[in-house]
Amino acid sequence: MTQADGIRVAVLDDYQGVAAQLAEWGSLGPEVAVEFFREPIPRAEAAARLAPYTVLCLMRERMPLDAELIAALPNLRLVVFTGGRNPSVDTAALAARGITVCNTRNGEGGVATAELTVALMLACARNLPREFANMTGGRWQETLGEGLEGRTLGLLGLGRIGARVAAVGRALGMRVTAWSPNLTPERAEAGGAALVAREALFSESDVVSLHMVLAPATRGIVGEAEIARMRKGAILINTSRGPLIDEAALVAALHEGRIRAGLDVFDGEPLPADHPLRGVPNAVLTPHLGYVTQSTFRMFYEDTVEAIAGWRRGAPVRVVTP
Repeated sequence: MTQADGIRVAVLDDYQGVAAQLAEWGSLGPEVAVEFFREPIPRAEAAARLAPYTVLCLMRERMPLDAELIAALPNLRLVVFTGGRNPSVDTAALAARGITVCNTRNGEGGVATAELTVALMLACARNLPREFANMTGGRWQETLGEGLEGRTLGLLGLGRIGARVAAVGRALGMRVTAWSPNLTPERAEAGGAALVAREALFSESDVVSLHMVLAPATRGIVGEAEIARMRKGAILINTSRGPLIDEAALVAALHEGRIRAGLDVFDGEPLPADHPLRGVPNAVLTPHLGYVTQSTFRMFYEDTVEAIAGWRRGAPVRVVTP
């Protein structure tokens, strides 16, 4: 079997162009042709461009794979997505077509996301982006930062990542509070925080950080009313999912200078070049870097190669069912 009539593999959304170097794709054999896509494929072009491929390798939720797109991919036999879960992949539609779905291990994403959360918090408090630009531009200090010791850190969600952020907040001398729908005082204490009412978390916190899974019940959980309760100059951090926050309400509050924000996630990604969030001076923006580390990506791609090899042997690993 030659590459021309063999298995075609598409590795999507390889933004940094590192996938080829982080795993032994050649170990799959000469009959497997692997192609790497750095630029996102527009939804309108996805069916035509992906139709020839036998295997799609997805980086987290960057490329949604819904039933309509799946139906337009006649050669698709295997999907591998990185991380443990991917709500943007319609596993039921894939199962109905007899297409195997595999995932990878999570890597250090939880730890790395907690670290980035703290970095965004410090960047906002000390006006670091502006002062970085000052130094690059030959200027000197122009802003007054704020210390975090004695301030209140409110965590919306106290799971694995939230608890790590709580630990750093306490190390900085912050008072740490938390709220989520099913959080009890005992579980909050075990996670390093004090349980407070949802309204109090927004009105009393100097920093509010989101650590919740996006679901129908949590979409827009931070809306106009919640933002209005926040103290003037308070910091809102989101390293979870963009749609947890009402984007229009957030943009309005930032343009009015009522709050500050550190944002790693957005409603639509990549964030369009002309998006209004790019023009606000009181927001620190990063391009969804929470899980993006060398060791995590190496694990992702090594696991992806392992999944393809297992599927070819008839013994797929880490199979995902609907």
